[in-house]
Amino acid sequence: MENQFAMLNPTDYVGVSFWIISAAMVAATFFFFVERDRAVGKWKTSLTVAAMVTGIAAIHYFYMREVWAATGESPLVFRYVDWLLTVPLQIVEFYLILAAIASVATSLFWRLLVAAVVMLVTGYLGEVNPENTTALWGYFAVGCAAWFYIIYEIFAGEASKISAENGTEASKKAFNALRMIVTVGWAIYPLGYIWGYAGSGDIGTLNLIYNLADFVNKIAFGVVIWAAATSGDSKESHS
Repeated sequence: MENQFAMLNPTDYVGVSFWIISAAMVAATFFFFVERDRAVGKWKTSLTVAAMVTGIAAIHYFYMREVWAATGESPLVFRYVDWLLTVPLQIVEFYLILAAIASVATSLFWRLLVAAVVMLVTGYLGEVNPENTTALWGYFAVGCAAWFYIIYEIFAGEASKISAENGTEASKKAFNALRMIVTVGWAIYPLGYIWGYAGSGDIGTLNLIYNLADFVNKIAFGVVIWAAATSGDSKESHS
């Protein structure tokens, strides 16, 4: 009977990165769920969402690593399905932090969510047919515009003002750290896109960069929530 599982080449560093991140996502999920008992009030919900982000990512990485090991092709569909589920959950984290300290209009949440979905859908449409350079870079520009809007909202828009005016020490630390991840950490994705399609043209390097970005943005994102949820002053904002 033919072996159904592809063996991982020890010199395939992209494949190795898929395996490492699969394990890291599982470990992070377990950690966030266990640490939920240390949190108080609404911080428990925030840690639950953080665990959901890494848990969903772990499931998709199990599939992505098999696709890569078996075919050497980019697991594009699995990756974008993962992002379409986890990125909106990260937007939920921002809303949860703000809603715990002030009355927040639901329109803010929907604006951020729509921008995140536009960013992801246009990224997928650009990557699914890279031979069409007009679509590749046109959709990339639209996706970047949506990302810039999110950055504007969390640095200078309504979300930023709510945090600055109503936030406690714990919530402000979490909010400020999360927006730095969205700005600096999320920048890895468009840099990978540019490198993969305008630079080296190496699909392996593209996936390696995306894997690194997921490791930083999903796990570090959750660690920020955990640090705020278990800090000494977390009871002030989420009691």
